[in-house]
Formats: sequence, structure tokens, C-alpha cells
Amino acid sequence: MNEIANPFLVYGYINPDYFCDRETETEKLISSLKNGRMVTLMSPRRMGKTGLIKNVFYHIKRNNPAAECFYLDIYSTNCLRDFVQVLARTILGEMDSFTQKAINFLKSCRLVFSADPISGSPQASLDFQASQTEVTLREIFDYLEQSGKECFVAIDEFQQITEYPEKGTEALLRSYIQFLPHVHFIFSGSKQHMMDSIFSSPRRPFYRVTERMTLSPIPENSYYLFASGWMKKGNKEIPKELFGDIYQRFEGHTWFMQYVLNKLYEQSNETITKENVARCIKEIVMMDIDTYQQQYNMLTENQRALLKAIAKEGTVTSINASAFINRYQLKGTSSVNTALKNLTDNEFVYHSLKGYQVYDRFMALWLQTLP
Repeated sequence: MNEIANPFLVYGYINPDYFCDRETETEKLISSLKNGRMVTLMSPRRMGKTGLIKNVFYHIKRNNPAAECFYLDIYSTNCLRDFVQVLARTILGEMDSFTQKAINFLKSCRLVFSADPISGSPQASLDFQASQTEVTLREIFDYLEQSGKECFVAIDEFQQITEYPEKGTEALLRSYIQFLPHVHFIFSGSKQHMMDSIFSSPRRPFYRVTERMTLSPIPENSYYLFASGWMKKGNKEIPKELFGDIYQRFEGHTWFMQYVLNKLYEQSNETITKENVARCIKEIVMMDIDTYQQQYNMLTENQRALLKAIAKEGTVTSINASAFINRYQLKGTSSVNTALKNLTDNEFVYHSLKGYQVYDRFMALWLQTLP
């Protein structure tokens, strides 16, 4: 495979050459899946869950070309029927050679073929009545189990199922999944408190069903070796101290690191300087400033004040501390807590081990410029 123009991928996955580290996590995930253990994978958004899953699938397919690997993101689904549609579209799109078998297997619905509105390529979807949703779901899982292949399914943003109006969705999925020895699952999610509730509460169907893995930032030295290696191939040099400054500024958060490195790589300078870094980060922030302004204006006054305060603070360990509230002239504890709930629910803010932080690190930089 030819090398791509810019090795610092912001979206997508190509192969392990463009994937930084995560060797331990990759080996652990593969071992768990191959030995019949399901995995819950958690981290804040943009920390690299999807890349890790794709890397795991790459190695599984390399070692077992007959295996089938499916990745589906259910973030945009609003009900069980949506979930079944996404599951079916993903599976049917990957297992083209099994189309006739699928037709014979999925008796509760019919296959509908159409053109993808973006790419124009053919795609398959299911047409079924809402009353048949559960039956269709069971048929899809049975189809996978009896396909004669080892199947690996990653369901991203799995916490979304808690928002479905149908009661008992977790119990329904659990009842089907437990009888599929040849179908191996990864359940990944970015809202840790919701994922914890699904998999750690004794009252929930998925209690103690999976192994838990929490994704942390890539170690700084490993990231530097990856970055400097690719920079050198592009006849560029990034000083270790300067890379360390970038890493500390974004706390190693993968997507934001990749975006900055991507912009730096396209610079003409052979040796990257602090001025290059400052200019690239400013360009990134300025490109989305209209979006940030629109999102900010849609918030209430209390939400805007709290979001800006958290951005200026960087990390807030005690959100109700009087020193923090007084420093930024916020309203009382009750108002802060109400605003915080909205900001966390809508993923403007997340709670890390260090405290509360603004999710979008580039938006945080813009917020820090506001009076």
C-alpha cells in the first residue's frame, strides 16, 4: 500500500503503520474476544476507541481471513427499530456473499436494495413492521451464529440504548447475545456514568457480563516516537520538548493531538517551531469559530457562564466550591448544578478523573478568549 500524503490521520483507519501504540490494549482485546469474553470499552469521545477497534479487527482479519468483523455506531439511533436497521445494514453490507442466505433467514422482513445517497453504491436495508422488530433482531443474530464464521461485532455509543422508548431493551439484547458462542461483542461508549450503570449495576441485565477496559491517553514517549518517526520520513523534525508542550496542553487527547500534528506536517518548515504550533492551533480554532459561537449562543446565561468558567479554569475539581463560584461570579450552587447537568448531558463538559473539563479542547481555547 502506498503511503498517504499526511500520516497523521484525523478520521478513519488504514493499517497499523498509521496507528499509534495501543499494543497492550490491542492484544488484550483480541485475547478476550478469542477466548469468548465480551468487552466493555470506555473513554471520552475522540480518545481513539474507534481506531483501537478497527486496529483489533485488522489483526483479527489478518490472522483469520474468514472471520467477519462489524462496526456500528448507534449514536444517531432513537429506538430499537433504528438499532435493528443499523445492525442489519452493517451486516448485510459486509456479508455480500451471504445475501441469498440472508433472504432465506430473515423471514419477518424483506430486503430492499437502493443506492447510497452519498456514494451511489448499492446498499441493502430491511423493511419490517414495528411489531416484528424483536423477531427481526433475533433472526439477524441467528443468521450471524449460523453463518459458519467467527463474527466480531463492535457496537459504539452503546449507552444510547438507555434512551430508547422501548422498555426492556437491555434484557432483550442480553437474552439473544448470551446464546451466540461464535459471535463476539465489544460494547463501547463515551458516557462513563451511563456505561457504568449498564454494566456495573446488579439490577441491570448486563451486570458482570463483560470485561471492562478504560482507554487512557497514549503515553507521551510512545506518542513522540510515533510522531517524530513520521515527521522524519517527511523530512521534518519536531523537537521533543515542543512535542511535550503540545501533549501537556491537550493532555494527550488523541484526536486533538492528531489534528495539530496533521496541520504541522503540512507546514513547509523542516524544523517545527513554537510559532508554527501557535499558528496551526489558531487556524484550527478559527475554522470552527462560527460553530462555537452558534453553540454558545444556544445555551442559557447560566450555562454559558459555567462553560466559560470551566474553560478558563482548565480543570475544575470541586464544581460547587465557593472559591470557584466566587472567582467567576457564578450564581448559587443550585444554578451551577442545573447548568452542569445540561452541559454534561449535551457533551459540552465531561467529568474526568481530574475533574470537570470542556469536551472540545479547541472550543475551550476559544472560550478562554472571551471576556
